Amino acid sequence: MNIKVNENSVIVFDLDDTLYNEIDYLKSAYITLSKELEPQNWEQLYTRLFSLYRNKFDVFEFISNTYNIEKSELILKYRNHKPNITPFEGVTDTFKKIKANKGKIGIITDGRKATQMRKIEALQISQYLDHIVISEEIGTEKPNEKNYISFLSNFPNSEYYYIADNYKKDFITPKRLGWKTIALMDSGLNIHSNAHTYVDPLYLPHHYIASFSQIHIL
Repeated sequence: MNIKVNENSVIVFDLDDTLYNEIDYLKSAYITLSKELEPQNWEQLYTRLFSLYRNKFDVFEFISNTYNIEKSELILKYRNHKPNITPFEGVTDTFKKIKANKGKIGIITDGRKATQMRKIEALQISQYLDHIVISEEIGTEKPNEKNYISFLSNFPNSEYYYIADNYKKDFITPKRLGWKTIALMDSGLNIHSNAHTYVDPLYLPHHYIASFSQIHIL
């Protein structure tokens, strides 16, 4: 996938399962909780928590009942922990090449501002970003047009690209706005694995990539 980038190019990315595997965030949170609750035997607790999650049990309810902690407190710990996550291979190189060609880089992500910003900081990509749209901050979630129009307002008269993974909500709106859309295909680890239910052309991206190595910045 060749992308010709100059000062009029705006390359926008989703965050979760696009720049890193979201499952790694969940693992990071479970490890943090396990070390806090069972510092001498955290590995066993972590294994149990992740197994419960994989089998669709309420992990927070289990912890709450076992350790007599309110679920609301656990959810706050989950959201506010310092994540141990790394970007997909090729993400940082792609960002560097876009900036070298004077392009703009942005993120549109759903979630809470504090949580999503901690992820961005952990990925060490803040210095490359020109604009960030987070649903809690802007008041709407994808595919609401408002989330994308923010980029049109900040960088008018540009060529826009959106690279993301969720067929349900990521591509339908930017396509309608005339953006070029690119899907990072599910490697088998994505949290949202229901792409097969969104085969209507309205939901489908213009292009597909299997990894960031297939993005060539010209």
